[in-house]
Formats: sequence, structure tokens, C-alpha cells
Amino acid sequence: MYMKWLRYVLVLCITPAWSQTFTDKITRELSFEKKSAANAVMIFNINGDVKVEGYNGDKILVEITRKISGKTSDRLEKGKAAIRLGVADRADTIMLYVEGGCQEFGKVKRKHDWRHRTNGWGYRWDENNGLREHCEEPFDYQTDFVVRVPLTVHVMASTVNDGDVEVSSVSGKVDAENINGSVRLKNISGGTWASTINGDVDLDYVGNPSSDSRYYSLNGDINANFVKGLAAQLTFKSFNGEFYSSVDDITPMAVELQKYENGEGIRYKVNGNRYRVRKGGPLLDFETFNGDVYLREK
Repeated sequence: MYMKWLRYVLVLCITPAWSQTFTDKITRELSFEKKSAANAVMIFNINGDVKVEGYNGDKILVEITRKISGKTSDRLEKGKAAIRLGVADRADTIMLYVEGGCQEFGKVKRKHDWRHRTNGWGYRWDENNGLREHCEEPFDYQTDFVVRVPLTVHVMASTVNDGDVEVSSVSGKVDAENINGSVRLKNISGGTWASTINGDVDLDYVGNPSSDSRYYSLNGDINANFVKGLAAQLTFKSFNGEFYSSVDDITPMAVELQKYENGEGIRYKVNGNRYRVRKGGPLLDFETFNGDVYLREK
């Protein structure tokens, strides 16, 4: 794999006496050792934004703005030494993550949906590994990722606090997850998984997805713009939200027919929460708790 440091720009600024702040920008240039249609870039941030943009090239161009704050010079230096960019190279997949501090990145044992979709890679938040059980960070930090990727790669991007996730201009599958911030996907066309807890999910397709997709927000709206002529199946579930659409050709699918595996009979599955757009197609699954869903064609 080809790696190269491009530049390392340091800026040290002293804010009021109770805090000192250090800011720098780090850039990396990476390549896939094994090029294939399965190439994927996975970004695991903790505090800060993640912005991914497709471009007509074959390198992964990474720029990270790192901000460390400490109430003393010693604490500031500890933060500068601890928080780094981590890179895991899996030949056809490149993973970018935050290294240092109390979190530890690697294979995790217990899987939820996100870990399952990342093949079990992630932060060991809830595992007692002995080394970080009573860890406390004496500093604050934020890392903002800006990553340019080849147009056709699959993208998995996540953050937790103080940032948004934005992915644009890629044709591969997009998997975007946030906790305290929004998810914005623009000029995409692949199968999609978009999820956040506190924020909106905004989607703008240049080609309607050809595979099943799921969209979720606990406390926020989902705004989905598809290309005119959408053909799909829809499901919608919400506790306090409503579903609005400018598409007039949506019909309920009260009964779904499924053949037995042996092909000798037909079973009837009643499903009152599934709808067909025009002739039907991939499943688009929308779910909110305190938020509305807006589905539009452009």
C-alpha cells in the first residue's frame, strides 16, 4: 500500500488563562493494495465532522483538522501526544479512526447493527479489556475529517458528538451513522443506510437505489429526494411523526404473497405497513420517533 505524508501544519493559540488550545491539520494520501468493485472506505470519528466526497481519481485523500484543549500545558501536551489518526489497511478496505485517548479501536465481540455492517470493526466502548477500564482523559479534543474517495467506492462513515456526517458524489453503497448531529447524503445512487439519534437525515439521489435501503432518526425529520419515476416498496413507522409525499402513485400492500421454499404452496403474509410505489422495487424503510418523513421526486 502506498502511503505518504503530504504536510503537517501546526498552529498553537493560547485562549484565556483557563484553557490552552492546539490546532493542526494533517493530510494523508492512501491507495488500495487490492483494487476491486468491493473497495470500501470506513471512517470512525468520535468528536467532530465527517465529510466524504467522491472524485475522479484512484487515491484516498485525507485531511484532518485536530483540535486539542487542556487547562494546563501538561494536559495539553498529553492530548497532543495521545490523539492521532489511525489507519487500518485490509487490502481492499481502508479504515480511518481516532487513535489514543480512552477509546480503543479493533475487532469487537458484541455486535449490534452498525458493527455487523462493518464486519465487527469498531471502538471497544463496552468491553472490559483491563487497560482502559478506569481511563479518564485530562484534555478535550475534536477531529474533523475531510476525505476524498474514488467515485465508485462504498463508504461507511460515522461520528458520535459535535459533528455532522456528509457524503456526496459516490455511486457505491453508503452507510452513515451519527448520534448527536445530522446525516446529509448528496448526489448518491447506491443502496443506503442512514441513521442518527438527534438530528435530521437529508437525502438527495441522482440515481434511485437498486437495493434495499433504511433511514432512521429518533429525534429529527427525514427528507428524501428521489429521481422522478421512483419504483419501490415503502415501509414507514413513527411514534409522533407523519409521512408526507409528493408522489401520487402509492398504494397499500395489505397482503404479501410468498411461496414456500419447496415451491408446493403459497402462504399469505398480512402486512399493513407496506406500500408500493408504481410497480414496486427495492424496499425503502423509513422510521422516526419524534420526526416526520418527507418523500419527494425531483
